[in-house]
Amino acid sequence: QVQFVESGGGLVQPGGSLRLSCAASGSIFSIYTAGWYRQVPGKQRELVASISSGGITNYSDSVKGRFTISRDNAKTTAYLQMNSLKAEDTAVYYCNAGSLLMVLRGVFGSWGQGTQVTVSS
Repeated sequence: QVQFVESGGGLVQPGGSLRLSCAASGSIFSIYTAGWYRQVPGKQRELVASISSGGITNYSDSVKGRFTISRDNAKTTAYLQMNSLKAEDTAVYYCNAGSLLMVLRGVFGSWGQGTQVTVSS
């Protein structure tokens, strides 16, 4: 089972940028679609960006044009570049990987600890 460790979160002012990293434990990561999710207390975890094994990307409307997902299969790592951050981007960010259907549904047996992103002045 592939495990994930997210990092790169922090406190940033509105309009600022952060780059999140997601390190996967196994080389099998390279064949999976990877997704970045976020969750705020009291709400369901939502998918914000995904990237296929071949590099095809998709974004939620709320982050399109501001966030960029990428991956380095050699390093078994996925990234989320977040620009023009807004207060409503404040959340715990998680990553995971699997089939496209699994990523779209967000149904996984386990999750990493996530990384907190706080956008505030």
